Formats: sequence, C-alpha cells, structure tokens
Amino acid sequence: MKKLLIIGIGAGNPEYVTIQAVNALNQVDVFFVMDKGPAKGKLVALRKEIIERYVKDRTYRVVEATSPERRVGEPDYVRTVEDLNRDKQDIFERLIADELRDGECGAFLVWGDPSLYDSTMRIVAAIAQSGRHVFEYEVIPGISSVQALAAKHRIALNAIGRPLAITNGRAIAEGFPDHVDSAVVMLDSQNAFRQVADEDLDIYWGAYVGTPDEILIAGKLRDVMDEIERSRAEARQRHGWIMDTYLLKRRGSEDV
Repeated sequence: MKKLLIIGIGAGNPEYVTIQAVNALNQVDVFFVMDKGPAKGKLVALRKEIIERYVKDRTYRVVEATSPERRVGEPDYVRTVEDLNRDKQDIFERLIADELRDGECGAFLVWGDPSLYDSTMRIVAAIAQSGRHVFEYEVIPGISSVQALAAKHRIALNAIGRPLAITNGRAIAEGFPDHVDSAVVMLDSQNAFRQVADEDLDIYWGAYVGTPDEILIAGKLRDVMDEIERSRAEARQRHGWIMDTYLLKRRGSEDV
C-alpha cells in the first residue's frame, strides 16, 4: 500500500513547522515539489530547506514537477480553478504512479494550512475516489498566514462574542461582510480594500509574513491604503510575486 501525506509547513518561517509535521517529514520516502517557475524559486528553496533541516538519518528523494498555470483574465473564476485542478490532478496521478513505489510514503508540502485556500486535499481526494490508484493519505495541519499575521500584529482576529469572516479579494470588493466586525482577506491581487474605504475600518496587512522579506503595515484603512498599494507594487516588482493577507476590523470593536 502506498501512502501520501499532505503536510502543512506554515506561512514561511521554517520555525512555524510543528512537531507533528516534523514527525511526518521523517516518514517520507519521496517529496513531491511543484515548481511554479523562476519568479517563485524561493518557495522551492524554502521547501528544500525545511526538508534538510528536519529530516534526520533517513534516505529520501525529492521529485520536482512543473506546476500548471491558471488562465488569468477569464470571467468564470471558478471554472478556471477547476480546470487548473484537473491539470494538477493529471500531474499528481503521474507522480503517484511513476515515482512512488508500493510500500513507500510520498508527501506534498503545502504552504500554511492545507485546509485554507489550497486545493491539494481536493485533488488527492479526487484521485483516491477515482479508484485508479490505491493508497491511503493523511493531512497534517500547519500554521496559516492568517494566524501568523495576527501574531505579528499582536492582535486577536475576532472581537469577543463576534463572528470572524475569512474571505477573498473578489468578495470584499462587493462590500464588507454583514454581521461581522472582523474579516480576513486573502487572494486580493487588485487592492480590493479600496472598495470598502468608506467604512470606518482598521487594516492589519502583511506580505511574505514569517520570511526575511516580511512587510507589515497597520492603521486606519483610509490613511494607509496608498502606502499598502505602493508597497505591494514595489514588492511584486522586486520579487516577481507576492503573498499577502490582511485583517479588516471595524474601528471601536473590542479587540481582546
């Protein structure tokens, strides 16, 4: 029986890797690494650094595969993501069939936590349900960029007794969620926070959180949104990519 581990490795700092994840890393015979091109070479290098740091007295292989790209600019976002996941599934199936021997353990290392804005679990589940490959799999949680962002800004995500929304840039562009005082926004490539600047909100923004390239900005949204947009553009140009997350909170809401 083949085994697959989907291991959350945290938001960027190798020290975010949990003891459970370290124990899982030391079961692995084959690490599958998806390469997203030269601009994101640091992400591949960090995965390899984590493997080298925490895997002890064990022989393993690292197998790299080129990750397919999502079509940008298509009006049907959900459809493009579904198409992307099908392309990834084809690659995953080839890796499982060709690179993982019977009795071996393979692993995909997922940024942050596998349950939050990542499709690795969905893809592996679809492969398992197809019946084309026989394997068992397990998911190891990780420290997400959401948790790391709150820790860096030393602020609680939610107000006492109040719900927290976790959403994306497309949704926040349509307005701040009703019935919440706090909203975490991920996958915002268009500075959608500007669409809610008329609301009385504070923003806690972070890019490359936990890495040496980390940038943190906080303040009243109207006052700092230009600085955030400028910093995002400069960072994207410098690195060729950006990973950022932010928390919006109604001003005056209880933060404890």
